[in-house]
Amino acid sequence: MSKSKTRVVVAMSGGVDSSVAAYILKQEGYDVVGIFMKNWHDSSVTISKDCPWLEDSYDAMLVCEKLSIPFQVIDLSDDYKNKIVDYMFNEYKKGNTPNPDILCNREIKFDLFLKLALKLGADFIATGHYAQTKESSYKGKSIFHLISGKDNSKDQSYFLCQLNQYQLSKTIFPIGSLTKKHVRKIAKDNHLITAEKKDSQGLCFIGKVKLPDFLQQKLRPKKGDVVLIDKNHKEFVKNSDLNDIESLSKPYCYDPKEGKIIGLHNGAHFYTIGQRKGLSIGGMEKPLYVINNDVKKNIIYVGEGSNHPGLFRSVLRVSSKKIHFLSTEKQVMNKKELKARIRYRQGLQDVSVIKKDNFYYFKFKKPQKSITKGQFIALYQNMELICSGVIDWKYQFDFLLNP
Repeated sequence: MSKSKTRVVVAMSGGVDSSVAAYILKQEGYDVVGIFMKNWHDSSVTISKDCPWLEDSYDAMLVCEKLSIPFQVIDLSDDYKNKIVDYMFNEYKKGNTPNPDILCNREIKFDLFLKLALKLGADFIATGHYAQTKESSYKGKSIFHLISGKDNSKDQSYFLCQLNQYQLSKTIFPIGSLTKKHVRKIAKDNHLITAEKKDSQGLCFIGKVKLPDFLQQKLRPKKGDVVLIDKNHKEFVKNSDLNDIESLSKPYCYDPKEGKIIGLHNGAHFYTIGQRKGLSIGGMEKPLYVINNDVKKNIIYVGEGSNHPGLFRSVLRVSSKKIHFLSTEKQVMNKKELKARIRYRQGLQDVSVIKKDNFYYFKFKKPQKSITKGQFIALYQNMELICSGVIDWKYQFDFLLNP
């Protein structure tokens, strides 16, 4: 099929990346359609005093007019609330730290949006993600690989770690081989209104919302103790003597009687491991960091300094029920020189993996800071993202690393 007869529907966010993605596809001769997703209209939770989605949709429309491509807005607000926002609130209530952007990509952009695009006659969808795909053949079957973006400082493959083979086969990432600087230059040279627009720091496709403010509109404040744990606590001493992978994967356990109450917080569900801001407790020699949040007892445990041992773990595990392979498990388990990350923009870390019973254990070469239940771990080899999983405190990591 010629490119002129190949329809690509672009998810227009109103930012420079999706604008340039649409421009590149149009220049390459594709039949391009731009669609903006409206993902929020719940008046019970205020996103912003302004209407950022309205501004973004207007910018997206102007870009499409400039490129002479069709444009429309689709409302996915109900689905976004049910699949992303409600889930996010429930996870925070449990003391977990979910990643709404990963969920939005899996459940909204590359599922519902893809299905709607196909109904509009699309052959592919495209987004402004800094990621790449590559196709190969395995036993006569096409295999699609997710590759990191060329711009290491902007690589967004982590956010796409839950995509499946079908979704990858139907997706184009036009700017994945470009740097951010190059993308902005293309936008400026072609007089796109989004050329100098700042990158969004809000939730996926709903605008400039700060997560703490968003959460406090739904989750009730509840006063509780802030307990200081000494760096020489018995848990850290015990952990240094352990050798078996299962024991090393278990989280640290604290008793408030073993620490010192130094203040109050507004609700354990508002805090996550590694958090420094928002505690509002002074008079300490070093900054305080959250090292655990017990939502059942409504206690926040903190440690002094960014090098407090309670912030670091070397082994984690993920249940086999919570692991997702982008290709096949067999291909992953045969790979060597593996690397992983547990958050966006974290540098790739050396790791080894072993499957034992119903878990994948991951052991990092260097201890990792601020590992939190609900986060996603993404596993790479040679810049290819090969699988991912949800960190579970009970099961620590659904991926286990080999010592």
